Amino acid sequence: MRRPISRRDFLKISGLGLGALALNPFRPNDYDAVLEAFSSPKRLPQFPGSEIIGRVVVPDVDIRNRPTNDPGLNSSLGTVGADTLVEWGREVIGNVVGGLSNQRYVETPQGYIYSSMLQPTRNQPNTPVTELPNGQGFWAEVTVPYVDLAHEGVVASPWMQDLIEYRFPPRLYYGQVVWIDQVRTSSGFPEYRWNEDANGRGYGYGAYGEFFWGDGAAFKILTEADVAPISPDVDPNEKTIKVDLDYQTLSCFEAGREVFFCRIASGLKYLDPSTGLPVDYSTPAGTLFTHWKIVSKNMTAGSDGSGYSTPAVPWCTFISGEGIAIHGTFWHNAFGERRSHGCINVTPEESKWIFRWTTPYVTLMQGEDRRSLPDHGTIVTSEETKFL
Repeated sequence: MRRPISRRDFLKISGLGLGALALNPFRPNDYDAVLEAFSSPKRLPQFPGSEIIGRVVVPDVDIRNRPTNDPGLNSSLGTVGADTLVEWGREVIGNVVGGLSNQRYVETPQGYIYSSMLQPTRNQPNTPVTELPNGQGFWAEVTVPYVDLAHEGVVASPWMQDLIEYRFPPRLYYGQVVWIDQVRTSSGFPEYRWNEDANGRGYGYGAYGEFFWGDGAAFKILTEADVAPISPDVDPNEKTIKVDLDYQTLSCFEAGREVFFCRIASGLKYLDPSTGLPVDYSTPAGTLFTHWKIVSKNMTAGSDGSGYSTPAVPWCTFISGEGIAIHGTFWHNAFGERRSHGCINVTPEESKWIFRWTTPYVTLMQGEDRRSLPDHGTIVTSEETKFL
């Protein structure tokens, strides 16, 4: 059976864990040493002290002495690897050459970094529990820039296989939401077990038998108050969403009054440089219907030539078919640009607001709600200019 994704495309698109082992302490074929390192318990590292912490999301990102990538100005001071953390000073408008809409750079103590390449995160550690509340599992949200995971069980999922091959440690990132089903203190500190198994409400790959432990301080235990409906007194028929694919924006309306606005990254359409053929991942235009909402979901699609596999995508509001959703995105900050495989990417915080505001409302105990036409939730109008 053919693998559903290519490993390089997975790492390129999902942007998980890249560059974290830049020193590459393992011999090229020392599989056992890599797996042993990835399976050992790990405390949270010391994170930068700024209010907002930028996490570099792709390899080899330029730090510049001015907010521009104009090659005639020779502004690069050097490069930083993915998962490098920097103090986020302020965003400034620069000059980005190359046809991109986003012209913002982030000022750091080291220089300027293009903002699309930095996930804005915060370091908000939690007081972990030492046993499962009421003996039951719980949903938890990552509230630190990242948490290193200790693998347990077999190596079977495409995600874990790729991480081992490329020597990138398994990590969860700020804004991801996972199902926790066990707590242990045997390593000298509380650790939570993330269950990505199909039987663990992790909505993951299926019954691979892989589990991951992380420092409990990284996870905020979610309560029903965290997902309480926003504006529940408003008639659901008066709640509508408008997506502008030309300007890459999303607006929520109550009886015609705009109550929420954000930038998005919708589906990309381009010519494959290797074949010259068009590749169309465009977000569909037209009237779309909210029909499936799920707290967290593994998203996997594509083929050997092009695909992705991303665990724990948070706050998914599906509006078309089985694959087009408004969801939280932690692997880029390129909002305002087309770049997805059809979904509407927003920040984790924005996706959570939309998840709470739209209907049908979903409790943590439910975890998800699926509808079939003619039954549906909030209507989404997606608009795009068509040129003849």
